[in-house]
Amino acid sequence: MSNPVENRPLSELLTGLVGDVSGLFRKEINLAKAEASEKVSKAMTGVEMMAAGLVFAIGAIGVLLAAVVSGLSALLLSMGFAERNADAIAAVVVGLVVAVIGWGMISRGLAVLKGSSMNLDRTTHSLQRDVQVLKERT
Repeated sequence: MSNPVENRPLSELLTGLVGDVSGLFRKEINLAKAEASEKVSKAMTGVEMMAAGLVFAIGAIGVLLAAVVSGLSALLLSMGFAERNADAIAAVVVGLVVAVIGWGMISRGLAVLKGSSMNLDRTTHSLQRDVQVLKERT
């Protein structure tokens, strides 16, 4: 019994191989695009979180700082501190608290960015399999 592949002309075999390889690479490119899009989406989540943290930190410093410093300063004045000392201590305490909150949010955003590795793992694995298959066929 003869093998149908043995009866086919070399040009037909090569044409089939080129078609298979080009189709395979098209599929790999589509996989890479999909995977890259997924990675960028994850990275954008981290950027959004970090931006929200920055907006919160700046907003807190601009809006709440003055009100809280005034309130804390009034409390310190009622406890017998001199006005200058009460204002300075209140400003430092409130500034540190707001800075810690802002830094915590920025750190979480950076952690999300670090966690979303930009490696295209599925595409790399698939390409390695394809190379192995091509080596076996040739």
